[in-house]
Amino acid sequence: MEQVYAASRYDRGGADYLNCPFDKEQYLAFVEALRKGDKVIPHDFEKVVHFEGCMPVEVLAERGEMTLAFGPMKPVGLRDPRTGRDPFAVIQLRQDDKHANLYNLVGFQTKLTYPEQERVFRTIPGLEKVKFARLGSMHRNTFINAPACLTETMQLKGAPHIFFAGQITGVEGYVESAASGFLAGLSAAAFYREHNFLSPPLTTALGALLNYPVAASAENFQPMNITYGLFPALEQRIRKRRDRRQALADRALTDLDLWFKAEKQ
Repeated sequence: MEQVYAASRYDRGGADYLNCPFDKEQYLAFVEALRKGDKVIPHDFEKVVHFEGCMPVEVLAERGEMTLAFGPMKPVGLRDPRTGRDPFAVIQLRQDDKHANLYNLVGFQTKLTYPEQERVFRTIPGLEKVKFARLGSMHRNTFINAPACLTETMQLKGAPHIFFAGQITGVEGYVESAASGFLAGLSAAAFYREHNFLSPPLTTALGALLNYPVAASAENFQPMNITYGLFPALEQRIRKRRDRRQALADRALTDLDLWFKAEKQ
């Protein structure tokens, strides 16, 4: 605790994370250790395809020495109270138990071997004498090729009584998966009542999220979080990103209200 400090980014909410600060020299040494660390070798039958939102840290390190500093080790908004400045890079620890005895490395999927994880992660400032409760591994994202399999109502082509929802459809994220389930429920209810399902407008996050899995290319389909890039462009050109995003949000809320009223009817 003499090296780490509690803070949330930009002091928003409570100080829910412990932050391990790096200076430039420590950061570059850590990146080099990740690059040179022994990795788990995939089996012959495994197809190694990494989702961009869940890259192993050592793969990010191999992309460039500053990649991690602009990714999971981004220090912006995590001012060290002892220096009054943001560190060069930072690793965050999220509390995972009630008694603050168990913490999780945030954004640190890895395919480093277990001995290498213990060696490399003990070079993190403040974790030199850490006791590892569980070492890291890669999780598998299981999803169908939605553009080839699903209709725009989230029904299986050729078997319309089967509906898909959540991450398996190709949406990524907790909120996105919950939204997908909500829409699948509405669609299933309409189907069994022999009504037409009224999809949310593409100008809304719900509509854009529903449209992506069926409108994307089936040739190289990958999961996707909700992003402004999924929304149709505005009719007017707005140069400032903040103003443009506000206009997208205003349009979405207006169209969502109209859809909700129509859906109730």
